[in-house]
Amino acid sequence: MRKENVKVVIWGFGAMGSGMAEVLLRKKGVDIVGVCDIHPDRVGKSVFEVLGIPRKDREDVVIQSDINKVIRKGSADVLLLATDSFTRKTFAKLKLIIELGINVISTAEEMAYPKAKEPELAAEIDRLAKANGVSVLGTGINPGLMMDLLVILMTGACTDVEYVKAERVNSLSPFGPAVMEEQGVGLTLEEFNKQSAAGHLSGHVGFNESIHMICDAIGWKLDKAVEQTMAPIVSTVLRKTKYAEVQPGNVAGCTMKGFGHVNGKLAVEMIHPQQIEPQLEGTATGDYVVIRGTPNVNLANKPEVPGGIGTIAMCINMIPQVINARPGLHTMIDLPVPRAIMGDMREQIHV
Repeated sequence: MRKENVKVVIWGFGAMGSGMAEVLLRKKGVDIVGVCDIHPDRVGKSVFEVLGIPRKDREDVVIQSDINKVIRKGSADVLLLATDSFTRKTFAKLKLIIELGINVISTAEEMAYPKAKEPELAAEIDRLAKANGVSVLGTGINPGLMMDLLVILMTGACTDVEYVKAERVNSLSPFGPAVMEEQGVGLTLEEFNKQSAAGHLSGHVGFNESIHMICDAIGWKLDKAVEQTMAPIVSTVLRKTKYAEVQPGNVAGCTMKGFGHVNGKLAVEMIHPQQIEPQLEGTATGDYVVIRGTPNVNLANKPEVPGGIGTIAMCINMIPQVINARPGLHTMIDLPVPRAIMGDMREQIHV
């Protein structure tokens, strides 16, 4: 077994980053050795103070606003990057981390399959990672598992596949301000429509990545670009979370749909209504996979696998696979399947 604990740095200490820290502090064989965040309420404070967790005999970790004060050449085994949704926005950060010889796991949705939208940047990330001997992975609950890897896994039971549909009805309540803003949560209907028409709302980021991942995995060639639609979910009741408040008549989230066509037919369909506190209006969450093929597959899970803890778990549980992987840019279809780490993390490190 590896002697030294796995050294982890977290960049971004919002809902996801702080949640990762809480879980890591309960795991064996791993240490948090640095945290970077720019929020003024966190900078300069101890991680343990922000989390409200006793430090006991652990080394203190003070949150820094400057990443250059947190990481140096080879100072960590892996960095969990929880700051952005888009490959282009996160590229400079990835480059900095990679060139310091540190493996990266990113929560950026587009990084789950970056060549779908940013093939040139994906190729450059792969080149940089190989040149610096590190591995890079984008993952999360979705994209990363529920609407892509799970679908791909279930096609493994089929000799032929004609059509796949992934549906995820979920709650946005655990997520932070960045996700709320992308979904238009809290806006008036008029403002939502205005911002949507102007292209200022991204809604769910990931259909492009998930559909390309599925098609590439099973050997389908898309006829054309992935098509998407977005429609507001208007609340009739007051809804509140830690990060958002929605007045009756305003937008609580949106319904996203994605479509991939192969050989002139609809081959991949994605349906994803997401909103804060859906139960307040009787909406039950869940995850569903339908495959038409030989044989047919109908998979249902209710309620949903929660997005917040699911993303946190995916990032943490993929740490050994990323450290073990050959250098380069990876996706979830390249690496061993995710699994919970219930023992000492060092036992899963083989390099």
